[in-house]
Amino acid sequence: MLINHHRTFAPVPPKGWNSWDGYGASVREEEVRKNAEYMSKHLKQFGWEYIVVDIQWYEPTANSSRYHDFYPLVMDNYSRLLPDPGRFPSVSGGRGFKPLADYVHSLGLKFGIHIMRGIPRQAVHQATAIKGSDKSAREIARNNICPWNSDMYGVNMDIPEGQIYYNSLMDLYASWGVDFVKCDDIANSQLYDKTHKNEVVALRKAIAQTGRQIVLSLSPGPAPIKNGSFFQRNANMWRITNDFWDEWPLLYNMFDRAEEWAPISRPGNWPDCDMLPLGHIGIRSVDGPGGNRQTRFTHAEQRTMMSLWSLMQSPLIMGGELTDLDDWTKSLLTNSTLLKMDNSISEKFELTRTDQMIVWYARSDHHVYYGIFNISSKPIMVSQAQLKQIGIENDARDVWHNSQLVGSTVTIGSHDVLLTEQLRR
Repeated sequence: MLINHHRTFAPVPPKGWNSWDGYGASVREEEVRKNAEYMSKHLKQFGWEYIVVDIQWYEPTANSSRYHDFYPLVMDNYSRLLPDPGRFPSVSGGRGFKPLADYVHSLGLKFGIHIMRGIPRQAVHQATAIKGSDKSAREIARNNICPWNSDMYGVNMDIPEGQIYYNSLMDLYASWGVDFVKCDDIANSQLYDKTHKNEVVALRKAIAQTGRQIVLSLSPGPAPIKNGSFFQRNANMWRITNDFWDEWPLLYNMFDRAEEWAPISRPGNWPDCDMLPLGHIGIRSVDGPGGNRQTRFTHAEQRTMMSLWSLMQSPLIMGGELTDLDDWTKSLLTNSTLLKMDNSISEKFELTRTDQMIVWYARSDHHVYYGIFNISSKPIMVSQAQLKQIGIENDARDVWHNSQLVGSTVTIGSHDVLLTEQLRR
């Protein structure tokens, strides 16, 4: 019987920073270090702890979120990709990401990396070795390739050498001090088949045999709800959506996904609404609306996003540049009541929905939470009688304004939310 020790790795929804929304595939070491320093100084006390280097840290010419197909990648003699020393100077001398991970750990934080499912295409073409095996990369490859990135072939998990390869990969990452692995091209329902499932299981087994607590995150979405229990058994996070950007239709769509997936989450297993495109994004990432910009979400939409992510207990992974956060964005990330709610909820679900309004309910051991979301294009007014009917008491506190509800009616602006906390009775 498989024991799911991985569930202890993420007892609350992980909170951290990822380089994709700002830098695409092109992030450099000094940028990672600066964001880690900011998190340690300003956000760690609120529970933010993961610093994650996203895709193609092994690609020397990466300069945006657009990939350079078939460009030679940095790789060792055992078919394992290595960080590019031009972009990450501390990796020189065969040290890999260990010096950077050590620095992140010295700040009291945890270090993560992005990988693609499979084995490097160039390793297959060159028939390079697999550590611990007599077979070459060419002999364990499977031609189920990613449709949007040219770096990898799949791995044949019908032979023992497939697991041996994944074990060697996770052994390398564990030796670097990696705490978080985001594996891509492995959770999307349009691509999903038995071979993808087998590689998920291989990743979990490979992490387990290292003896290191490494959080496993699967991307991209939408993950198929029919495989919810499979994801629970084998991963800590999995994406329930494709890449999420700062556009209202994508945020509105997330209400459907959150309603579907909220009952599946539990300590150690967190359906993932994707990164938070807040603050300064698109620095070198050209996806989504594109352009070097401050988030295009209004303040109201930013509150709605943070409230929905937290009510359904999605991981909170900041996508924007931390070093130039304005006071507004920082206030979103340091709302202690919101973050306590995100960590402590034991039950949550969508309570009701109309053309204008969606209401969520959540509870923890000591508190009850309600989120009233205005999904319309105009302000709505909610009377005290309506609040009472929903379940909101007179002594409830407005989480975003840190005040007790007063007055006969509450006005909720377009795309905004009233998020309340009250004691359980």
